[in-house]
Parts: sequence; structure tokens; C-alpha cells
Amino acid sequence: MNGACALVLAAIVASTPALAADPFASDWAVAAKSRARLIADGAGGAGIEIELAPGAITYWRDPGESGVPPTFDFSASQNVASAEVDFPAPTRIAEPDGTSANGYRERVVFPVRVTGAEAGRPTVLRLNASYAVCEKICLPARAALSLELPSGVSGSHAAALAAARDLTPKKRAFSELGGQVKALGANAWRLCVPTPGAEAPTLFVEAPRGAWIEAGPARAEADRACFALTLREPPTDAQAPLKVTATLTGAERAEETSFELPR
Repeated sequence: MNGACALVLAAIVASTPALAADPFASDWAVAAKSRARLIADGAGGAGIEIELAPGAITYWRDPGESGVPPTFDFSASQNVASAEVDFPAPTRIAEPDGTSANGYRERVVFPVRVTGAEAGRPTVLRLNASYAVCEKICLPARAALSLELPSGVSGSHAAALAAARDLTPKKRAFSELGGQVKALGANAWRLCVPTPGAEAPTLFVEAPRGAWIEAGPARAEADRACFALTLREPPTDAQAPLKVTATLTGAERAEETSFELPR
């Protein structure tokens, strides 16, 4: 290429407008077998989107027998009174070592409920995220993200955020759910819940800090699904009675409830 052609080409490149950045999304933060970004819906809502390489997984807030839950720190945000992260319902995933994990494959969006501090001022989310990405081995991933939340117009990520909110278990009182729990011994219980459809739900049990409660597979009994619960590790503070959170998922439900295990 001669000098004149090079100058002409440079002038064309310089005069070509850059592609506009997505005002409803931060840049991607690329990590091991994954990438993460913040997205917004234009109505004050936001989300943390994580995309995973084929075969890789990341974890729910209770990772199961192994794994590490994600952490999300919004403390450096501007004009934000609170930023609360919701977790879409997980799936149970078989690990190569024979254990099971609670988590996500391919892609997950965590909705964030944002409350601004002062009306009329820009709201800027600044997130430091830490999560694990596992395939044959587990690798730590980190993301430092920033996004000023647009307002007053629907963005291209509104549908993705609405879908993620739909996947988030709805909180219900144990009595409203129609659940029943019965002690079977010192460290064993039987939990039964009504089944709205033909499919038995999957149960995820979150125990107090330091404790591990194993939930057996669902057993159909008339219009109920019943689970055997067994305390495998006691809580670190030995509190009694034990209060647990149960998440039920399936084709026709995504519900969360809390109750005490009777003695």
C-alpha cells in the first residue's frame, strides 16, 4: 500500500463513528470459562448476568455437598440505599466425584432489587462479584462491574430480567403452602407438601450455619410428595429447634418457605 492510500484509509477509519455501547449493560468481565456483566431494564431494575462455557457450572446460594456460593458486593455503588440479589431456582447437578451440586449451567441472570438513596440523582451500581466455575476442576472467578442505571425507557434486557424474576421462587408461609413435618427420631424428619401437578417437586433444604440436612428423593403419597430429612452435621451454635428454608421446584412450581423442625 502506498502512502496516499494509507492516508485515505486512515481518514475513513477516523471518520467512521464507533458503535454505540449498550446503555443498559456494562462491559463483560471475562474470567475462567465464564464472563459476567450488569444489565438493566430501564425501570430501576437490574441483574447480574453470567454466561458459562459448555460443560461448566456455577453455584446457587447453597451450593450443595460441594462448591462455593457466589458473593455480590455493591458497597461502592453511588446513590444506592440497597441492592438485594435474588436467586433463580437452581437445578441439582451430578458432580464427577459422585456428589451433587445446586447450581446453574450455560447462563444465569440474578435479579437485583435496587432502591435509590435520593430521587433525581444518577444511580450507579458498582459490583465486586466472586463466584466459582467448575467443570473437571473448580476455578475462582471475579468481576468488577459498573453501570449507571437508565430510567424512563424500556431496555433490550427487560425481557431477560422479567424471565429471571419469574424463575425466582415465591416466598410462602409454611401453613399457606400446606406443608406438614413430623419428627421420626433424634435427627430425622418427614416433610410432606401438596403436589399441584403430576410431577414430584425437587427439594432444596438450607440448614442453619454449619449444619447439613440431607433430603431424600420425593415419594408420592396420594396428592402429596414426602421427603425424608436427616441431620448429617449439627449447626455450629447447636441451636434448637432447627429452623430451615425449603425451596421446591418443578414444572409447575418455584416456591420457598421456612419452618422449624420439631423435636
